[in-house]
Amino acid sequence: MRYLMLTAYLLCMSFAANAVIETYPFDTDVQRARYQHFIEELRCPKCQNQNLSGSDSAIAEDLRRQIHRMIMDDKSDIEITQYMVARYGDFILYRPQFNSATAVLWLSPIALLLIGLWVWWRMWTKRPRATSTTSDELTLAEQQQLKSLLSERDELDTKMDSERRSK
Repeated sequence: MRYLMLTAYLLCMSFAANAVIETYPFDTDVQRARYQHFIEELRCPKCQNQNLSGSDSAIAEDLRRQIHRMIMDDKSDIEITQYMVARYGDFILYRPQFNSATAVLWLSPIALLLIGLWVWWRMWTKRPRATSTTSDELTLAEQQQLKSLLSERDELDTKMDSERRSK
């Protein structure tokens, strides 16, 4: 029984051994920080909404290796970003640069907010206002009309009651 449990335990642990953690050597902590920044800020082209650090796809592995190589070659942040955008387009950036192609992406939240505020303002201004207590009172003509309607209703009710009793 012990051997069976030990075998099961070792089998379970072997799955964790397949998860490879890439380690790249850096000369300075600044280089390591730049690398971390890039793999957190660049999107995996295959995984859609996952950054390079969280993706285990082959292309993400290649991109991490390329970023490491460029950092070790003393490429600037701008050069690395331009290379990635030239190769994969603006999609690779989590925060794309503002240009004519991405203007809709950047301006649509502001436009939607303004439209929402305009709709709210229109609904607020069209809303019926509370009237004063003096206009709630009926005029003399309205009071007389109401009395006549109520008396007609009472007469009809009396007439219907007498018909029901007679049947």
